[in-house]
Amino acid sequence: MSFLAPIPLPAPLTTRALNALRRDIVTTRLAPGETLSEATTAERLNLGKAPIRAALAQLAAEGLVQPVPRRGWIVSLVTVRDIHEVFDLRLLLEPEAARRAAASAQDRAAAAAPERLDAVCRAGYRPEDPASALGFLEANRAFHVAVAELSGNARLARQIGRLLDESTRMLVLGLRRRDRSGEMAHEHRALTAALAAGDAAGAAALMREQVAASRAMVLAALTVPDAATVA
Repeated sequence: MSFLAPIPLPAPLTTRALNALRRDIVTTRLAPGETLSEATTAERLNLGKAPIRAALAQLAAEGLVQPVPRRGWIVSLVTVRDIHEVFDLRLLLEPEAARRAAASAQDRAAAAAPERLDAVCRAGYRPEDPASALGFLEANRAFHVAVAELSGNARLARQIGRLLDESTRMLVLGLRRRDRSGEMAHEHRALTAALAAGDAAGAAALMREQVAASRAMVLAALTVPDAATVA
């Protein structure tokens, strides 16, 4: 087979199952440590077992679930090591993405980029409404992906998007214990201003501070005795 041959796309039903399960795991609707049965999951999502099995295999490759002999599957725990590894990578990649996004401000045809970012971060999180955490963190993810895309490096943006999928699950758990949404929205506005001004060093520094502050929040929230983590 030629290496240039098109790669077959996943079956539509598998894609549907994958998207639904990934969303449920990232938003902790399926909690860390929860056991998943292929039959029960297929019934819940109104799909057959084959697409569910294929989707779970893909999620296992992503580290979001783990197969358990004779029990089915289990949603992966969020460990302290996971937190450090994910946020370490974000600290390596996202400040550089922000620096490049700001440095290229004069060359971008999309002059409305700052307005785009500002619009993304307007979603509000209301502690009295737990469901609003999802909307806020989806906007937060979109904001960070948008900054990465403005760097002009599509592969960098994709890698950051994958890391954000992992850290969003951590942030969902973290926001339940400490509401940082107001601070995060303020940080977004400051970063948007730095990007609009073409301040590469300032944008990189602000992004570094944001990611570090989010890691501190997650660690503080998830290292309490009843949190869904292991040492």
